[in-house]
Amino acid sequence: MTPIPRPRSGRPRHHPYLAHPSPIPFAHRGGTADGLENTAAAFRRAAGAGYRYFETDVHTTADGRLVAFHDPTLDRVTDARGRIARLPWSAVRQARVAGREPLPLFEELLEEFPEARWNVDLKAESALVPLVELIRRTNSWDRVCVGSFSEGRVARARRLAGERLATSYGVRGVLALRLRSYGIPAALRAGAVAAQVPETQGGVRVVDRRFVREAHARGLQVHVWTVNEPQRMNALLDLGVDGIMTDHLETLRTVLSDRGAWV
Repeated sequence: MTPIPRPRSGRPRHHPYLAHPSPIPFAHRGGTADGLENTAAAFRRAAGAGYRYFETDVHTTADGRLVAFHDPTLDRVTDARGRIARLPWSAVRQARVAGREPLPLFEELLEEFPEARWNVDLKAESALVPLVELIRRTNSWDRVCVGSFSEGRVARARRLAGERLATSYGVRGVLALRLRSYGIPAALRAGAVAAQVPETQGGVRVVDRRFVREAHARGLQVHVWTVNEPQRMNALLDLGVDGIMTDHLETLRTVLSDRGAWV
């Protein structure tokens, strides 16, 4: 196993969630190439393709059920309409992704895929407490890493859960890490295990050798989303990134296999 670098404090920052030979292949929403994103069918397909790390998102229904789904509304990818937060689970469960597959509860996914590890994007504040409570109740501390665009939301989740919860940086944390990579002082939240970032944002490059080096020096892994082209995958792997999230499962598997890095 590739050791996780030591942060500048001299203390190793290792979380069991990261116990995988780097680089980690993530099935983004289970793999969206067939249009069945964030469904049990998509995650079954990913598991069948040899993926162990899955990326998903969570929202809560009006009656507090934690649903694995990306959008705040059902409109884009299902045959139903409406905001999930305003609908009871009894209504949401009737929706079908691509007219075929039901939306799963995140708890159902944890149960169906006991060997999988989940990168969970905390999409709404209302999902924060239910997610932490589910992780605690199912003792899934080693299987879940929580992220969000909102640095504050992830920080609140970790304060509620404690050090057992693996988290990644939000936008503010990534910006601070980018500034530090240029030698500019910036405060970083303690306790994160990874920076999960796009390759570029608004035409500005986020991931380069300097960024990866700074993250590794602080004991952080770098996971990049969402990468579907083999040339980009290879370029990022050459930079030393620790994980890639993709919609195109076969493409990433082929790239890693060709490099002798598919586990």
